[in-house]
Amino acid sequence: MKTLAQLLEKRILIIDGAMGTMIQRHKLQEADYRGDRFADWPSDLKGNNDLLSITRPDIIQDIHLQYLKAGANIIETNTFNAQRISMADYHMEDLSYEINVAAAQCARKAIDAFRADASVEQDPDQAYFVAGALGPTNKTLSLSPDVNNPGFRAVTFDEVADAYYEQVKGLVDGGIDLILIETIFDTLNAKAAIYATKKYFADHQINLPIMISGTITDASGRTLSGQTLEAFLYSVQHAEPISIGLNCALGGRQMRPFIEELSTMADCYVSAYPNAGLPNAMGEYDETPEITANIIQEWAQDGLVNVVGGCCGTTPPHIAAIARAVKGIKPRRLSNPEIQA
Repeated sequence: MKTLAQLLEKRILIIDGAMGTMIQRHKLQEADYRGDRFADWPSDLKGNNDLLSITRPDIIQDIHLQYLKAGANIIETNTFNAQRISMADYHMEDLSYEINVAAAQCARKAIDAFRADASVEQDPDQAYFVAGALGPTNKTLSLSPDVNNPGFRAVTFDEVADAYYEQVKGLVDGGIDLILIETIFDTLNAKAAIYATKKYFADHQINLPIMISGTITDASGRTLSGQTLEAFLYSVQHAEPISIGLNCALGGRQMRPFIEELSTMADCYVSAYPNAGLPNAMGEYDETPEITANIIQEWAQDGLVNVVGGCCGTTPPHIAAIARAVKGIKPRRLSNPEIQA
């Protein structure tokens, strides 16, 4: 099977779309999240989407399978909040490792099912990868949650790094192919994720590719913690990621100038998976698959990207349209190809 780097040299790869958007379509209730195992859990569990990898793996695996059929090469594990800092909201800190293992296995099984499906035309020159998703956590290391105490932090760097280390362990044990540190609004949190990932790799003598994806929150071109795109890039490039990019917060039209800027600075591959436009007054996304695909096609034609897909509001039809739109377009070339040798 071709490696991720080998495929990136040849074509624009497709990452999947929104997991949360697809879960919402099932209109799950409290009982769905609890299942039999957590029927008597003392706190509410509805909304803990990561837990569904244990209680409703059928739903999670099917969502992965839909994205694979739509043309995704890379599917993300359902682990955006699956570290103990975020899991504390549900008093499920001690389940973090298990949730990550289960989520990775759901994605792995989806790829196996996809490859075994005789009704799907298989491309022998194609490969599929499970990206272990590390979200930003629900706490920030750079900003105080107390306006009256700017120096206060709700969590320490070591606590965040330890939580990510445990998450990486679960993902690797579950069978992932790469790590995706995504939706970064605070680069210090990302540094903790990078530190934890690299430490786990060193401790266990493995080395998987690392993808990094930040979030520009508005037209200012800065992350929530105030960094410019250039500063963000320089702050994380020590991780030697196979790709760096942007996702979430913005639709494709709003993200374009920042992807263009990033493509001129990055010495690795560039990824971009925007939302399906900006949310409407009801918090929903109206941008059609065709509109999203046309925007991303322009990026591809201008040589800006290597990995594309969708974030909030995107669905398998969005991913299918994006895959069709960039098919046959040459990927962005590295300024220094030896970096990925």
